[in-house]
Amino acid sequence: MKFIDTHSHLYHKNFLADWDAVLERTQETCSHVFLPNVDLKSMPRMHLLADQHPDLFFPMMGLHPCDVKENFRDILTEMEAAFSQRKYLGVGETGLDYYWDKTLVAEQKESLRIQIEWAKVKSLPLILHCRDSMDDVIEIVQQNQDGRLKGIFHCFNGNAMQAEKIVAEGFLLGVGGVLTYKNSGLDVALKNISMDYLVLETDSPYLTPVPHRGKRNESSYVKFVAEKLAEMKGVDISEIAEKTGMNALTVFGISRG
Repeated sequence: MKFIDTHSHLYHKNFLADWDAVLERTQETCSHVFLPNVDLKSMPRMHLLADQHPDLFFPMMGLHPCDVKENFRDILTEMEAAFSQRKYLGVGETGLDYYWDKTLVAEQKESLRIQIEWAKVKSLPLILHCRDSMDDVIEIVQQNQDGRLKGIFHCFNGNAMQAEKIVAEGFLLGVGGVLTYKNSGLDVALKNISMDYLVLETDSPYLTPVPHRGKRNESSYVKFVAEKLAEMKGVDISEIAEKTGMNALTVFGISRG
């Protein structure tokens, strides 16, 4: 039994020192790991992992909202050009982030809208970051949904009403380490959400699940998220692996081999 990690930054410098061990644990636990891009600097290492292990690592292309600066249009031009050079499985990580800095919210929204158009034109899933900005991201998706938009609300940590609005737009909810945190509220938010709309993720090296909270996260820890989701939904963990895996392959347009 293996899992699909739909969101992992395993190209991060935090993994360089013990990469071989991290890779081995990832291969033992995961059948697919999707790598969201964040900026221009993250691209070379992400590409390297995808080239070295093309059946395990699947790259995506986008500009993270925390990396949106005044020159974001120039950065997006370079990133869009990359689509003609290789295959990407998604657009992102994009979205809005109001936690760290709200001085460039207008620029973040424009960057998001540009990347929404990429997703439509290229028929790729949109990977959405929505830290402290869930309602605004949902609203922008609603405004731009014309039947061509699909994707994942990464690291979903909203409420039941927000979850219902997201699935009503045909998007999936990325469930990660937050689910394992005491009093996260996700048990209530996801109680009535069908398994058809859930996928697993880690967001490595961030948001490490219990029992490793406080330490570096990695893709092999997706199993702890799966265990908690199985407990919450009252099903066997094999059903979680099967259903979330199928949801992931479907949204990313990968045939089950």
